[in-house]
Amino acid sequence: MSAPLAALADGPLLPAVHAAATLLLTGLIWTVQLVHYPLFAQVAPEQWCRYHRSHSTRIGWLVLPLMAIEAVTAALLLARAWRSGAAATLETLGVALVVVHVASTAFLQVPLHARLARGFDRAAIDRLVATNWVRTIAWSARAWIALELLRGA
Repeated sequence: MSAPLAALADGPLLPAVHAAATLLLTGLIWTVQLVHYPLFAQVAPEQWCRYHRSHSTRIGWLVLPLMAIEAVTAALLLARAWRSGAAATLETLGVALVVVHVASTAFLQVPLHARLARGFDRAAIDRLVATNWVRTIAWSARAWIALELLRGA
């Protein structure tokens, strides 16, 4: 483990960094779920490919670094709990929910976005909105866990 990562893993800032990333992602996923994805259906089909390409690029720059920070800090919190001999119930559930939202992203949302990259598809948009509830619920539960871990720090 690198020195900065080791310092974070053992330091007092770990729960705060974790909570910040998780809470930002939770707010973002609710915005995407209730506003952004439903508005996909409002884009004119002749503008769709350009719009979707722009969306995918812009959202990626925001989401990917936060998801990486969240996943790493969740794993570090779990490892730290194991090292201390704590029960690690919340930490284990938190990592399991990271796996849920990453799996949902990889196996549901990414293929739907690939389908949408080829052209406007109302059925794919509807499926994207419906399946995104998996991530919305997972991140909402993760937000509660992150706050509980922060409170216990």
